Amino acid sequence: MKKNIEPCYYGDYLQLDKILGAQKLQSAKYSDAAHEEMLFIIVHQVYELWFKQILHELNATIDTFNQKVVKDQQLTQVVHRLQRVITIQRLMNDQIAVMETMTPQQFLSFRDYLVPASGFQSIQFKRLEISLGLKREFRVDFDKQSFYSRLSDDDRALLEGLEAKPSLFDLVDKWLSRMPLLKTDDFDFWHYYKQATDEMLSDDHETISTNDTLSTTDKRQELKDWQSTKENFDALFDHAKFEALRKEDKFRLSHEALLSALFIKQYSEEPVFNLPFQLITALTEIDEQLTIWRYRHAMMVQRMLGTKIGTGGSSGHHYLKRTTESNRIFLDFFNMATFLLPKDELPELPDAIKRKLGFYLSE
Repeated sequence: MKKNIEPCYYGDYLQLDKILGAQKLQSAKYSDAAHEEMLFIIVHQVYELWFKQILHELNATIDTFNQKVVKDQQLTQVVHRLQRVITIQRLMNDQIAVMETMTPQQFLSFRDYLVPASGFQSIQFKRLEISLGLKREFRVDFDKQSFYSRLSDDDRALLEGLEAKPSLFDLVDKWLSRMPLLKTDDFDFWHYYKQATDEMLSDDHETISTNDTLSTTDKRQELKDWQSTKENFDALFDHAKFEALRKEDKFRLSHEALLSALFIKQYSEEPVFNLPFQLITALTEIDEQLTIWRYRHAMMVQRMLGTKIGTGGSSGHHYLKRTTESNRIFLDFFNMATFLLPKDELPELPDAIKRKLGFYLSE
């Protein structure tokens, strides 16, 4: 076991003099210090520390995927690190409750001293979003226009450089696209899958058409929704149709990546697919937790400010509410549930295929 030569002292190791001395109340510069500003500062400093840890895990994950081959041993480590990110996100979401112990009037006692500082200027959060895959072209209009306008030259250059690099979304898409789909001379999964989905869609259409409890307006809407779902299914088997829907932002994953992810989720119990399935599940959970964080943040801002504008010049609650649904990254993994079939309707994999997907000891 390795041992240190010089003794390590707790306070020095954690540099507590710097951390505990980093709370400078802005309100104290102008009048009596606002008591609640200490809480406001500490909560945001803790967020920034957790952002740093999340970036530490994401950067290591990106490095793993940014290579030609990703081994199973590396996938195990990646899934473990992403699960750590999810645990941190849950803690961050719960932390909002601490901030909500502050009343609106207590917040207003120092809020105006913070103008024009804003969460927009959290470089680590911007790095987190970009690293996951939320680049400028996927943002809401206000973000596209003001994403860099409130930053220093150095911070702007840092984020623009990061935008030019592949994100985790880009690399996972590329990795999924490289996975071979199981199609042999005597077995074509997609042929069986199309037969099963055509039958399912036909049954759904029949159910809607013969449902006399629906009004004419409701039935028309249900059939319109059915047609939209059918078009999405049709796109799975037609690359040109898929790309057309992709240009309309109906899909973000590439055609090849979506088909691979769908196959993995359909047969997730197969040993070779277990780790990829855990990876897809973890990325889905990260997106979900980030969406929950945005939602809770929006609700907290409405509780504190009502309809007032944010200190950074946004529309406050209304802006945050829009980003909750718009700034999604792995939405295709959520929507993939549309294409899943019950296990008993999936074609049985031939023994030769199952052997390729399993682990077998040779004598």
